[in-house]
Amino acid sequence: MSEGNGNAAAALQVLIADDHRLLGEAVANLLKTGAGYGVKTAETYDSTLSALAEAQYDIVLLDLKMPGMVGLASVRTVIEKAGAGKVVLFTGQVDRHFLNSALELGVKGLIPKTMPLQSLVSVIQLIESGQVFVPMQETGAALPSAGQSDVPLTEKEFFVLRLAADGLTNKEIARDMGTTEVTVKMHMRSVCKKLGARNRAHAAIISRERAIL
Repeated sequence: MSEGNGNAAAALQVLIADDHRLLGEAVANLLKTGAGYGVKTAETYDSTLSALAEAQYDIVLLDLKMPGMVGLASVRTVIEKAGAGKVVLFTGQVDRHFLNSALELGVKGLIPKTMPLQSLVSVIQLIESGQVFVPMQETGAALPSAGQSDVPLTEKEFFVLRLAADGLTNKEIARDMGTTEVTVKMHMRSVCKKLGARNRAHAAIISRERAIL
């Protein structure tokens, strides 16, 4: 983790949680010199939690792909640890279902890494004012390709997919859900159809690529 400059206590405090060091440093320098914000960076999930335990941040820019991040579970924990701080996804393409779920958890928006740096300060000020920011083009982000359905996974399908991705068998998943193997197979078939996956292993790969899990 790297320290920001010695800004006054009244300055907006920002935590950049991203393992892309060059991008993180570029964003940090922009926010410090261009807006006078206090900035710290963290390059892993664990160091992000450590930073949140040590200080209060107004804004947390959270990369979904840095080491230690495990989908929505990690996002939820960061939101909890951030307290009154506003957590914003700072990432590349993100699956629409994942984005909606993250917003329901309390994420305050999405800042694509493709956004021009000069627009970043304005967006952060918008989010700090209490508004949720999602670029219009991102509302259709990561749309399914040909052969895939645009229907989001149901809660049970998501549960089955998560356990399958963790390596559990249909029998073990059925036991955890209190249902039958036939029902689990039915849910998995539906998951594969919606994701355009050939099988459960392929579904797990797709779900991680699209940050569904």
